[in-house]
Amino acid sequence: MLSPQAAGALTTVLRTDTFTHAPTGGLERAADEVASDYARGEAAWHEDMCTARPKTGRAALKVDFRLYDPVDLIGKTRVAHLHPYEGMCREVHAGFRTAFLYVDCVSPRIEGSQEVPVRVAGTLDLDPPWPPDTVAIREANLTALHAATLALVKRLGCGNNAGLPDRAVLKKSGKVT
Repeated sequence: MLSPQAAGALTTVLRTDTFTHAPTGGLERAADEVASDYARGEAAWHEDMCTARPKTGRAALKVDFRLYDPVDLIGKTRVAHLHPYEGMCREVHAGFRTAFLYVDCVSPRIEGSQEVPVRVAGTLDLDPPWPPDTVAIREANLTALHAATLALVKRLGCGNNAGLPDRAVLKKSGKVT
């Protein structure tokens, strides 16, 4: 699921180059649950779709997906420790301990998405102890979340990969937050 760019991002965020993970089919489960939630019209959280942890047992990085409502978008709201990015998908915000990525998916595999796109929110969270609040850490978090979300939208069959490019766009937005 992870590109070389995203694997490097994990090394930056988790401060190690050896990881443990539980190969639980999280990507397939995430795709199935997002499609099922959309069909039922529910926006449920599905925890721990993807987790990476240093072999030392320190903080874990977790990625989760859910459907979002347009009122869930952060927009121009000021949120502590989050910075907006532009150049890919609906909305992107990244910080040193969390990141959010919102995509809209139209897929021939998901009935009704041609009329009302499947709105998917990806969230990356880090357990403490958190790394320092630096541009490199924020961009590494965004890169890892982008890779996981790109894998999900490809699995869902979203047209144009739901607006996600093959590589994360690390262009900070001019918005003030």
